Amino acid sequence: MSLTELALRNAVAGYAGTTVLENVDLSVKRGERVGIIGRNGAGKTTTLATAMGLTQQISGQVLLNGVDVSTMPTAERSRRGLGYVPQTRDIFKSMTVRDNLRTGLQGGPDARLDEAYALFPRLHERRNNFGNELSGGEQQMLSIARALMGQPDILLLDEPLEGLAPVVAQELMVSLSTFSSQRGLGCVLVEQHVGLVLDFASSILLLERGRPAFWGPTEELKKRPELLASAIGLKSNASSPASRSAAPQLA
Repeated sequence: MSLTELALRNAVAGYAGTTVLENVDLSVKRGERVGIIGRNGAGKTTTLATAMGLTQQISGQVLLNGVDVSTMPTAERSRRGLGYVPQTRDIFKSMTVRDNLRTGLQGGPDARLDEAYALFPRLHERRNNFGNELSGGEQQMLSIARALMGQPDILLLDEPLEGLAPVVAQELMVSLSTFSSQRGLGCVLVEQHVGLVLDFASSILLLERGRPAFWGPTEELKKRPELLASAIGLKSNASSPASRSAAPQLA
């Protein structure tokens, strides 16, 4: 059965006996976009890692299409339709762009590479270059494209714009938005540029010290600027990447 929904239910998780997340709820279906925001150390990355089985899950549930996968390994969650782009990118720098993409095929046909090149034409131009010859933006494109080669239903993205020039960030987000709309890809986006997340996502999870301060429709959160200000400390920055207006960012 194809994955239609990822859900965390009262998830409590952490590392080496230390609790980082407490009672976190989140859900995203195919074609939906969810954003996770909060101060540094609030538990954003840990939320994605818990969904992928990369933390110590203490209690609660991680559900894929209604099936509790809390005890399943990361590889099995990937086979069931989860894709993950970590903050560290983790491309193979000694391999070409083409061979990096092939590692994400999971036995699928090479014809899928054409989809990656259509989404990111720059990767086609660099297909014979090694990973260590790519710019930061090109490495991020490659990391995302490789995750998409497995044809996930839900893609988890951990700060994909970190360190990128505004024009590259804009290009990346346009490609993601287009792919999500055209292919029904569900996305969970963790990103420091809060204004961008509010524009991208239909629902927002706002974390404060590992606990949910808000979970619901983005439009509802926009009506509560005092909640944003107190939970993450916003300032306006007109040069925020991928946003044409003054976008709130973490202070």
